[in-house]
Amino acid sequence: MDSAMIGKIMKAKQYTEERNERLQFNRFEVLFKGDHRDHVIAYDNGEWSCTCDFFRQRGVCSHTMTMERVLNGMMPDVAEVEAMAVV
Repeated sequence: MDSAMIGKIMKAKQYTEERNERLQFNRFEVLFKGDHRDHVIAYDNGEWSCTCDFFRQRGVCSHTMTMERVLNGMMPDVAEVEAMAVV
């Protein structure tokens, strides 16, 4: 392995350790394999959505709550998202 690749691997490890300071999710989509069927979860500039019936009724569901837990500390607060939209 050449020294350039070793440097990139070391940098990737550093970035991984600093993920809460380095990464901010703005938009993504996830296929969630539920117990009964699959659901599509999306995050778009501070807004969650899910294709399950419960989310449509309540605006939150176990699938979106799971994603919030999985990404704990990596998602911007709603106030941060609103501030970014104003800039």
